Amino acid sequence: MSEFPITPKTKITRLPKRGVYDKETIYAILDEALFCTVAFAHAGQPFQIPTGFVRIDDILYIHGSVGSHYMRVLASQKVPVSIGATLIDGLVLARSAFHHSVNYRSVVVFSTGHVVNDAQQQDNILQAFTEKICPGRWQDVRKPTAGEWKATMVMAFPMEEASAKVRTGPPKDDEEDYGMNVWAGVVPLALRREAPVTDPDLKKGVPLPDYLK
Repeated sequence: MSEFPITPKTKITRLPKRGVYDKETIYAILDEALFCTVAFAHAGQPFQIPTGFVRIDDILYIHGSVGSHYMRVLASQKVPVSIGATLIDGLVLARSAFHHSVNYRSVVVFSTGHVVNDAQQQDNILQAFTEKICPGRWQDVRKPTAGEWKATMVMAFPMEEASAKVRTGPPKDDEEDYGMNVWAGVVPLALRREAPVTDPDLKKGVPLPDYLK
């Protein structure tokens, strides 16, 4: 299937024309986003945890300390989660305060996670995560030791239900406001990588790798 099914949880009801369900768009947003927010309820208390993640096919992966309270809850109690990721592309400045907005691309995923215990799969996931953060990095760095893996938990969240919501373009004002002497338009925003800053404790003679130039 090229689209996720529309369900009561994923159907966009507010401004439905902004709803997107095709996997290509949803995957692209998730692959560009560097972090997500994992939301769940436990013992009557809502939680919302920001964390790094990586997508492989239809599964989102996160990792953290085995001592993490929220990781233990998600792993042991099969708690349903909502995972969100958002990219902000611009500030939309309208003629009226009411119609100010932002251009954005967002995804919400509903899932229930499970722990990944297979050692080779864990390595593959960490490699994918590292390459997402910095392409070319995996071949450069020391790989995790058995002790480090023992202290780490990897969780998989199958994308059971998912949808995206996207806004693009200029502001939408009330017809009578278009004649106002007020500037209107979009201020583009983008996350960019700047020149690397060398660790002051870097061993002398270690050059900047090509993938960071």
